[in-house]
Amino acid sequence: MISRIDLRGDALPEGTALRDLLPRADFDVAAALEKVRPICEDVHHRGDAALIDYAQRFDGVALEQVRVPAEALDRALRELDPEVRAALEESVRRARIVHRAQRRKDHTTQVVPGGTVTEKWVPVDRVGLYAPGGRSVYPSSVVMNVVPAQEAGVPSLALASPAQREFGGLPHPTILAACALLGVDEVYAVGGATAVAMFAHGTESCAPANMVTGPGNIWVAAAKRYFTGRIGIDAEAGPTEIAILADATADPAHVAADLISQAEHDPLAAAVLVTDSEELAAAVERELEPQIAATRHVEDRIKPALTGRQSAIVLVSSVEDGLKVVDAYGAEHLEIQTADAAALADRVRNAGAVFVGPFSPVSLGDYAAGSNHVLPTGGCACHSSGLSVQSFLRGIHVVDYSRDALAEVTHHVVTLAEAEDLPAHGAALKARFGWEVPGR
Repeated sequence: MISRIDLRGDALPEGTALRDLLPRADFDVAAALEKVRPICEDVHHRGDAALIDYAQRFDGVALEQVRVPAEALDRALRELDPEVRAALEESVRRARIVHRAQRRKDHTTQVVPGGTVTEKWVPVDRVGLYAPGGRSVYPSSVVMNVVPAQEAGVPSLALASPAQREFGGLPHPTILAACALLGVDEVYAVGGATAVAMFAHGTESCAPANMVTGPGNIWVAAAKRYFTGRIGIDAEAGPTEIAILADATADPAHVAADLISQAEHDPLAAAVLVTDSEELAAAVERELEPQIAATRHVEDRIKPALTGRQSAIVLVSSVEDGLKVVDAYGAEHLEIQTADAAALADRVRNAGAVFVGPFSPVSLGDYAAGSNHVLPTGGCACHSSGLSVQSFLRGIHVVDYSRDALAEVTHHVVTLAEAEDLPAHGAALKARFGWEVPGR
């Protein structure tokens, strides 16, 4: 079912050489970019008309307008299953606790008497959020995108999700209900690359956004790349992935269940177990078959994901080597199920999120841990972070110097300006002191 990679024996290679030995899905954003380029430009030139045409072409839906009416949002919340509503409310409550604590405060530093630099934090003016459709419905992604943006103080939020033929051209009702629950009343029945283009360029119905966040397929990732520089993005999200670092103390039933839980997202989802215990590896392999047989989405998602080149059991000589492997892999989700899980977790450098011990599975983080599940994929955790309040804030330095404070440092500024052959820089200061340089 799942392949093995044996890294025992010889010393592990370093850096990219180790990373290249590890499984990873094929995800060619560059190739997809060429296909989304004309779509993005068409939205630029034709606005809502292009969005409506692409809804017909890609989603099989004939729309009259792309904005979701307010009554549809209200109705979706009224008709939402009470248990689902209660679960969403608890997810929102926990996410707010965590994200509210992330809000940074402005800070003023006195550099010299009369000279201060203040770092103030200003939210992005307008954000376009994306909630994917397709194989599954993700109201949890609505929560994970909206809550940190709201806690950051973003004044204008809009959300897009694909039109669904079975729901009369509206996004999935649970998505709409989650928006209503969170107070997001600007929602569009637009999917994929066209949604990113709508937010980037603006149309007759939708004002342009400064930033676009949210997970999606390869077409969403390609559109984000296309517009990088014009708008801010969270990340070019690739297929989801889980890595589990486990030793002989781990329960193979737990490990197998967690590998399957990520595999059910997508046939390209990655499930990687890193262990120093061949006995655990064999036990997990035995557990996979009955657990897979008892669940859904087997043939279209789980089996392709677990048998794909992106998934494997990686055998290592020691837990220490396992830690090197998972750091090289840089997983979106990293579980640590070892005898000293907390101590190992403290040493992890590259992961989107770390889940410690047998009772902190990734599924908890997907819905109700309070953490955010919009995380870097494809090894990007070595340089990028998951979505947070900080994602929606900009740090601005405010410089405030008095005449005396400027006079005290002018000769240094003039010296450095002349060293860089930029005399006008120094002249800008000398002009304030009758072209004399204080301190010389």
